[in-house]
Amino acid sequence: MRRVEQPQVELQIAPMIDVCFLLLFFYILTSTPQKPEADLGMSLPGTVAQDERVDLPDEQRISILDNGQIVLNELALDEPTDPSLPKLSGTLKRFKAAADANRADALVTIDAANGVAHQRIVDVLNACAANEIHGVTFATDSDEGAP
Repeated sequence: MRRVEQPQVELQIAPMIDVCFLLLFFYILTSTPQKPEADLGMSLPGTVAQDERVDLPDEQRISILDNGQIVLNELALDEPTDPSLPKLSGTLKRFKAAADANRADALVTIDAANGVAHQRIVDVLNACAANEIHGVTFATDSDEGAP
């Protein structure tokens, strides 16, 4: 028996690639993209600088008790042993931003008890300086009853 040689069949790939690209272009052009809900536009309220000066509370009063507790406008903040004062710094940062937006001076009065350690007063001054509050004054004994 003799073997009959079959001609080798070749497959042309270039026309198949052309057809695939045509189908791809067809589906891209005929599809309609859906807008996901997360892409809906919304605007959140923000701070806007005022043209005129708005009267804010004159000052923030920081009291330092004998045990080192920080009291801002009759609200106790932070631990008496925490030198970083994160809650006071955050409150002073918001106060400074509000004062800047209203073109007002950010004023702070520090009322330290007689027995408080000087380092605690320095901690409060550092918190004011970190938030760029330069209008810092100290209360005297005659200021005790002042609002």
